[in-house]
Amino acid sequence: MAEADDTAAPQKPSVGSFLRGLGPGLVTGAADDDPSGIGTYSQVGAQFGYGLSWTLLLSFPLMAVIQIVAAEIGRVSGTGIARNLRKHYPRPLLFAVVILLLVANIVNLGADLSAMGAATVLIWGGDAGFYTLLFGILCIVLEIRLSYARYAAVLKWATLSLFAYVAVVLVAEVPWPEALESLIVPQISWTPAYATALVAILGTTISPYLFFWQAGQEVEEAQRRHAKPLYVTPRIAGPEIKRIQVDTLTGMGFSNLVALAIVFATAATLHVHGVTEIATSAQAAEALRPVAGDFAFALFALGIIGTGMLAVPILAASAAYAVTEALGARGSLDAKLLDARLFYGTIAVTTLAGAAMHTVGIDPVKALYWAAVVNGVLAAPTMAVMMLIARNPRAMGRLTLGRGATILGWAATLAMAIASVIFFVTL
Repeated sequence: MAEADDTAAPQKPSVGSFLRGLGPGLVTGAADDDPSGIGTYSQVGAQFGYGLSWTLLLSFPLMAVIQIVAAEIGRVSGTGIARNLRKHYPRPLLFAVVILLLVANIVNLGADLSAMGAATVLIWGGDAGFYTLLFGILCIVLEIRLSYARYAAVLKWATLSLFAYVAVVLVAEVPWPEALESLIVPQISWTPAYATALVAILGTTISPYLFFWQAGQEVEEAQRRHAKPLYVTPRIAGPEIKRIQVDTLTGMGFSNLVALAIVFATAATLHVHGVTEIATSAQAAEALRPVAGDFAFALFALGIIGTGMLAVPILAASAAYAVTEALGARGSLDAKLLDARLFYGTIAVTTLAGAAMHTVGIDPVKALYWAAVVNGVLAAPTMAVMMLIARNPRAMGRLTLGRGATILGWAATLAMAIASVIFFVTL
């Protein structure tokens, strides 16, 4: 059955087949625009107008290539990033990466859940702490109760929530010639604030949890189809690698277009009205109401909740993949609760720990700042490790990463390393 599925003759391309082929890459790209990311893009648009929008064009190839590397590691080797680290590299490196990932994810979960709670208060009123906890519990229940196939479908449909920001930019009065010119003509300002914003954009678009998630999803998809790892069946690798590339490029392109819409919308509304300080995505939504109207405000606030429902489960599941793989345990969204207690336990603990940050009074803005610090520290080393795995014949067989992708992957790694150095220098 698996052989027949993998080697079936290619069908004539169509819109339907293209959409059906989208999966881990699309969901990963959409999850990149989580509530904390929305807050970052809103602040960039409010503070600098269109001046930093060119960075989203720059970051696209960097994020696309490293996510393709993550996906190929999962599909070719048949195991996730942490399990490959466990099999082929020193244990101290493995546990250092996993512990830093856990810290970053919990803090990011706290920031995202708090933003969802705050957005709900803006729309319906009530207590933000209650909503924060409720969203956390709801995400845990969905991940535990739904089968992988159904849950993957839910996540895929949840990506539609990002079109709220496309709608916002359409109702905002964007001066399109100026906005589009900013994409190709950088407006560079050598100031600490500008450098920090530049690093924040790179850190938001290239996040370690997305590497672990997409690699894990490729493993899940292959297991669901009873397909062998590609290193075992390299003759059928061509169509699968092509699928990964199309899926990932589509997802990352969608992610950056939405991020660009947020920057344009806040630049055209908040920046031109002198609102230049936005700490959270909920504050961005609230600030939009008097300058862009109730409709734009409602779309922005609902988008925060929708993207949070997409991103929170992915943050928690990426941590669960990393922990179970590091400890050599079974971990899958398709497994029953009692068969994968460590996996689902990690999802529950990390999500509730994130929600608890709000109840104990930890400032979500500061939490987001420190999440960026940890992600900045973790991104470049994790990317370097991924590049080593992707070029390792023991992990990838004959399907090690090609020369062109290797050059691009190391370039992306170098860019993140430089961004991390800039971040600490500007502290």
